[in-house]
Amino acid sequence: MPVSTLDHPDGSLALSRPGKAAALRAWDAADELLLAEAHARFTPAEKPRMLVVDDQFGALTLGLAAFKPDLVADSATVPGALVDNARLNPALAAPARVHSWLNPPEGRYDIVVLRIPRHSDYLAWLLRWLNGVLADDGLILAGGMIKHLPDRGVDVFAQAVHTEQVCPARKKARVIVCRPGAAQLGEWAGTWKGYTLENQALKVQALPAVFARDKLDIGTRLFLPHVRKAVSDVPSAERVLDLACGNGVVGLAILDERPDLAVTFSDVSSQAVASARHNVQAALAAASVQFEHADGVPREAGKFERIFLNPPFHEGGVVGDHIALRLFAHAKQHLAPTGRLLMVGNRHLGYHRSLRSYFPLVRQLDANPKFVVLEAAFR
Repeated sequence: MPVSTLDHPDGSLALSRPGKAAALRAWDAADELLLAEAHARFTPAEKPRMLVVDDQFGALTLGLAAFKPDLVADSATVPGALVDNARLNPALAAPARVHSWLNPPEGRYDIVVLRIPRHSDYLAWLLRWLNGVLADDGLILAGGMIKHLPDRGVDVFAQAVHTEQVCPARKKARVIVCRPGAAQLGEWAGTWKGYTLENQALKVQALPAVFARDKLDIGTRLFLPHVRKAVSDVPSAERVLDLACGNGVVGLAILDERPDLAVTFSDVSSQAVASARHNVQAALAAASVQFEHADGVPREAGKFERIFLNPPFHEGGVVGDHIALRLFAHAKQHLAPTGRLLMVGNRHLGYHRSLRSYFPLVRQLDANPKFVVLEAAFR
């Protein structure tokens, strides 16, 4: 993988970016500005308790290694990227543990270094959560690329924290310096949003970092009748996988149709996994289920008689089929010999062609102007 060098006040870092987007840099100007601001305001000798939130590939965590920061990240890709980049910088050690929203760290922190997310609801959630873990005189350094800052970002900050300084923009990035405010998560109505499946009693809710959390997306709407049909003939107690599960709506539909099946929910987002678990416990608490926070399918997960997939098509600003191709490879490894993979995806991405690189049998089950439902099998 190509390696680029990030110079910062405490030295330099060799960093690489995993996956198909490896040709892109593993850091950006927002990481650079956040490192400069953190080092300008604190020294390791002061021993501030530091938390890094949603580092992407390890630039912030490794660039602040002298402070021995804790790290919490929604994405399951972060731990692996951090380990890989720590190997490129032998003098630095990755944290022994990367927290997620399934096992968040506990405060109080003197300084938080935050990558500003693209979505305003997730930013609002994060700032309120941070208010609960920051020391009374704690500091938030929040940074991001200007083109990726969420809509209404100024209002989101104003409603949750006290903005102390908006630093001048540099290299199309910006850092905002904040102090904790009074807004708390327990008082915020935006933590959960959801909907009820049409003609059913199943209620589906999700946390702010989850795709399509407040309404059923049109791809899944096309997909669900085929999901129900595909599990109708599966033998009792067989294993089924809701891959890239999001809020778990596909797995919930499976359990509603066939409560005798064992369903595994897997997603790269810890907030998605937490949301799917929340929904299953609320509607089908006695179901045989398993939840995996993973970038795809864990190696030890075994085989599944059915795998269902609605793959994301964007990751950290990179748009395309690279996530789907990675998930197709995982599905090939974990699909039982007699099993079937069903997927729904954006029609223009040509998934019917790429699926044939992994499975000998591919057929179209349904389509509309934007989405296509495909089935793949070994025989």
